[in-house]
Amino acid sequence: MAQPKTRRNKADVFAFLAGVENSTRREDCRVVVRIMEEITGEPPTMWGGSIIGFGSYRYKYASGREGDWFLTGVSPRKQNLTVYIMPGFSEYDDLMANLGKHKTGKSCLYINKLDDVHLPTLKKLIRLSAARIAKRYEQMD
Repeated sequence: MAQPKTRRNKADVFAFLAGVENSTRREDCRVVVRIMEEITGEPPTMWGGSIIGFGSYRYKYASGREGDWFLTGVSPRKQNLTVYIMPGFSEYDDLMANLGKHKTGKSCLYINKLDDVHLPTLKKLIRLSAARIAKRYEQMD
């Protein structure tokens, strides 16, 4: 079975961040990295070539396919800062309403710059979602 392209690796997180051209995106990502490290108690690690993840869990699909993924993560993409909220957003309507300017995908929160969002709300969203995904997969062991 083929291995996923996005896997935890030993690349240097801080060297990766130093190479981010957009200074606002680079500094915003550094802030989010500190927040995620504080919330999870886990060090930042590179997943693939452009995602900084924190912690991990093991998932297993009904098909039998298994893999590892991070509890929460962030990536300084060209278009935006992408924050990974692994359980998605359906349980967080109140937080999302108070977050500020953002867009979402299935598990991706897209932020143009941190000044666009309410930082305490973002911290709470990260904390609750990381705890929720950790609890969900801890019960599967």
